[in-house]
Amino acid sequence: MTKRFQIVGIGNALVDVLAHCDDAFMEANSIQKGVMQLIEMNEGIDLYSRIGPAREVSGGSVANSIAGIAQLGGRTAFVGKVKDDQLGAIFSHDLRAQGAVYETSLAPSDHPAETGRCIVLVTPDGERSMNTYLGVTEFLAPSDIDEQMMADSEWIFLEGYRFDGLESQEAFAKAISACRGAGGKVAISLSDPFCIERHRAAFGEMLKDHVDLVLANWIEIQSMYGRGGDLDSALAAAAAEVETVVCTDGGNGVHVVAGSQRWHVPAVPTKVVDVTGAGDLFAGAFLWGLAEGFGPETCARMGNIAASEVISHIGARPEVDLRHLFAESGLI
Repeated sequence: MTKRFQIVGIGNALVDVLAHCDDAFMEANSIQKGVMQLIEMNEGIDLYSRIGPAREVSGGSVANSIAGIAQLGGRTAFVGKVKDDQLGAIFSHDLRAQGAVYETSLAPSDHPAETGRCIVLVTPDGERSMNTYLGVTEFLAPSDIDEQMMADSEWIFLEGYRFDGLESQEAFAKAISACRGAGGKVAISLSDPFCIERHRAAFGEMLKDHVDLVLANWIEIQSMYGRGGDLDSALAAAAAEVETVVCTDGGNGVHVVAGSQRWHVPAVPTKVVDVTGAGDLFAGAFLWGLAEGFGPETCARMGNIAASEVISHIGARPEVDLRHLFAESGLI
C-alpha cells in the first residue's frame, strides 16, 4: 500500500536573512567563515544592525530540502517549530506554497522567544557564514511528533543541527520508532562539524543503530569518522555502520557508498553566487530520486544539478523547475 508521504523532514524552522559583506567585515565582527555559529537574540539584533541591505527568505536546512522535494512533486511534509508572529507566518506560508504539508503547532504569541532566524553573510568568494538565533525552533519536543505521520512516510529525514535541543533528540527517537516500526527508513544530515563535536556520542549511537542513509559534506564526514585526515578511510568507517553514505565535496563532486559499491559523480560547473542551501537542495533531490526508485548514482546526479541551480543565485530555494533540468540531462 502506498504511504501518504515519501519523505517527512524534521528540523529547524528558520527565516534566513541574506546579506553580502567583505572579509574585513567578517574579521571585524569575529565571524568564522563557512560555518554555522549559534547566537543569542541580542547578538542577532546587533549583527542585523551592522549588515547592509538584506533579503529575508524562509530557510532551515531540512526545510530547504523539503521545499525542493515539494517543488519536484514529491509527497512531503515538514516538522519544525515557529512562533505565532510575523516571521512565523512568512515561514509557514512559504513552505506550504511550495506544496509541502506543514502542520506543526505554533508557539503562542506570548512565548518569550521569537521565530528563529539565520543571518547568512555571503562573501565575494560565494562562501556563506551562518549566524543562527534558534528561537522557538529550539523547543521542538516529542509532543510535536505525529506518530501516524511518521508511520505513514517511506523516509524521515532528520537534521543534525537539532541535536542542540535535548527534547529534540527525544523527538527524533519518537519519530524513528514510529517510522521504522511501520517499515520506513531513516536519513540524517550531519549538518556541521561543531554540532558533531558537541554531540558526538548521541550522533554515534543514532548512526550505528537507527540510520539507513547519512548525508554530509567531507568536513562533516571527517569530523565524525576521520582517520588521520584520509577521506577514503572515513568513508569506509561510515559505510561499516550505515547502509548508504553520501558525501559531498563542493566542486569536486560527490562520493556515494552503498554496500560494496562506490560512485564518484562530478559536480556541475557553475558560476557561484551564493552557496547557501547547496547541500540542502542536493539532499532533497537525492532523497526524491531514491523515493522515485532511481539508483544512487542517478540520485547523486540529480543532487548535483539541484545544488548547481541553487548556488547560481541568492537564497536557498530553487528558482527554476528542477524536473525540467533533470529531463534536460536525460535523467527522467
